Amino acid sequence: MAEPVRAQNVLNLITFLKETAFFAEVEESMLTYLVNDFRVRNYRKGDIIFHQGDESRSLFIVIEGKVRVYHLTAGGEETTVTILASRQLLGEFSLIDGQPRSATAQAITASRLLEMAGTRVMHHLTHIPGLALAMCRQIVHKARWTTMYAETIARFDAAGRLLHFLLLYNTEFGQALEPGKCYLLDLGLNQSDLATLVGAQRGWVNHILGEWRKRGLIEFEDGKITILDLNRVQQERDSRIIR
Repeated sequence: MAEPVRAQNVLNLITFLKETAFFAEVEESMLTYLVNDFRVRNYRKGDIIFHQGDESRSLFIVIEGKVRVYHLTAGGEETTVTILASRQLLGEFSLIDGQPRSATAQAITASRLLEMAGTRVMHHLTHIPGLALAMCRQIVHKARWTTMYAETIARFDAAGRLLHFLLLYNTEFGQALEPGKCYLLDLGLNQSDLATLVGAQRGWVNHILGEWRKRGLIEFEDGKITILDLNRVQQERDSRIIR
């Protein structure tokens, strides 16, 4: 259920928006103007935010929690495209090009998101100085991620791809338990979800995680990944480059 932004929460929301890359350079007076166009939506773990093929145009910003974006093949197989967390945008592609949603977005933890109707976003893009350029930067950032994703598929075997993505997400979301060595990465993904990151089967992911645990590289429990030795994990990833 969508909740309006209450008056007492406006200042907190403006502060939050200023901390996002999209709104960082927007003047506070302009944020005050647009903030009431947002609605707060709460999602339980596993809830779908939108489906691939939907005609919706809303823009979302993650307040808290994590969202998995995945593509479905004609045969119903999932490929995870990215994981989004606090202050990141969701749904801007369909907003800009007017096409159906290119992927499905699912809350993988209990999540709170801001939603703004596409018509209001387009209004603000044309009336707030610098906001259209900020949107361009967001889209370029995701295009670079897609390029990196394609390069990773080409360069590494499946195990190397999995390690590469875990290291990337560790840079974004990891919690240092022992700086420079040991990190906790809570993506909220199960083994099947991890398999969709690299185009593998769940059984293979279970096997490789067990192997890495025995070698003291990585532990996996209840959706949480512990990188036990960052340097060795990086070396293992680099050893998986396809020659």
